[in-house]
Amino acid sequence: MSLDIFIVDAFTDVPFKGNPAGVCITDEPLADELMSKIATEINLSETAFLFPKEEGYSLRWFTPTAEVELCGHATLASAHILWETSILSAGEQANFYTKSGLLTAKKQDTWIQLNFPVEPVTECSYPEELEDALHINPQYVGKNRFDYLIEVESEDIIRNLKPNFSLLKKIQTRGILVTSKSNEFDFISRGFFPAVGINEDPVTGSAHCALAPYWSEKLKKHELYAFQASARGGILKIQMDGDRVNMSGQAVTVMKSQIFI
Repeated sequence: MSLDIFIVDAFTDVPFKGNPAGVCITDEPLADELMSKIATEINLSETAFLFPKEEGYSLRWFTPTAEVELCGHATLASAHILWETSILSAGEQANFYTKSGLLTAKKQDTWIQLNFPVEPVTECSYPEELEDALHINPQYVGKNRFDYLIEVESEDIIRNLKPNFSLLKKIQTRGILVTSKSNEFDFISRGFFPAVGINEDPVTGSAHCALAPYWSEKLKKHELYAFQASARGGILKIQMDGDRVNMSGQAVTVMKSQIFI
């Protein structure tokens, strides 16, 4: 048995930037253990597994160490492959049935717009390891069901962060998002996820389900331009829509291969 695997750089329009994701489309669902093993073998931050169902696709995401409930860049990569391989025509909407409900994608010229649920944060106390691991003085700390969100004073602080990942891994959360206002963009961020085997994620779509409503409220803007300031970097265009967030990105296929089972 062999399966086609696509590697797609998401939230970028050039290869080797943005966030790489694996995409595997099958006719029938795979066993959980097999999906986990394939994701470990591919060893990217997420691998997406899709199979057709009525009016759309079942979609699940696996890191090398865990299944996650919401992932933006691998959803963007999946939609990109559906259109690039002509499984869907350019005018068709991609519908994904996931552990976070129905997610949709629309092709808009060279951009793909994802519709995701808002995951707002609530201001909270936080463990002392958070400051110790990041060497920062937070302006604000909030949390949602997935992540901590930390605002700091400037984008220079974010770009120069050198986290202690051993300390961060001890914190009971999926991830830690550090963000600030920006001169070129409305806001920038970085995302650290050592608890699920990813020290730093290059570009995290699901993080913007928290970042977007936070900055929309703070800046009093419904349309936002964002940059995730990892070494690879990635750009998102965001529109708030009530309890949903539309985030747009670009994607580039960099590899197609086969995995033998």
